[in-house]
Amino acid sequence: MKRTLTALTLAAATALSAPAHAGGVISFEVEARNANDAQAIGILLGTYQVMNDIKANGHITQNGMNNIAAMAQRGTGNVGVIHQEGDNHDASLQQTGNHNAYGIFQVGNGASGHVDQAGNGQAGLLFQIGF
Repeated sequence: MKRTLTALTLAAATALSAPAHAGGVISFEVEARNANDAQAIGILLGTYQVMNDIKANGHITQNGMNNIAAMAQRGTGNVGVIHQEGDNHDASLQQTGNHNAYGIFQVGNGASGHVDQAGNGQAGLLFQIGF
């Protein structure tokens, strides 16, 4: 009887409790390991820019609320993209050097990504899903 009462109490407490809110981020990063990789990433970012009618080497797109993004570029031929869909994301991209390419893409809620490229010919992509 005591075990049955304990089991019923636990079942009732579980059923009536508020659901847990687990927040987190899933990140996937790709970095160029050689010139061919860097060229492929540059082509992907160039295609993204053309498809979205972006005419600048650095571009930030934000769709949502309370998003923060910053980008700084020093050098020639750098390409940077920050794209945020959802709320409460923060991202920064700093490129120092020449012919670097990087894209940060965040969806969901609450992702945080920061990249610093220093040198020449570096490239990468960061994809984040916040929940």
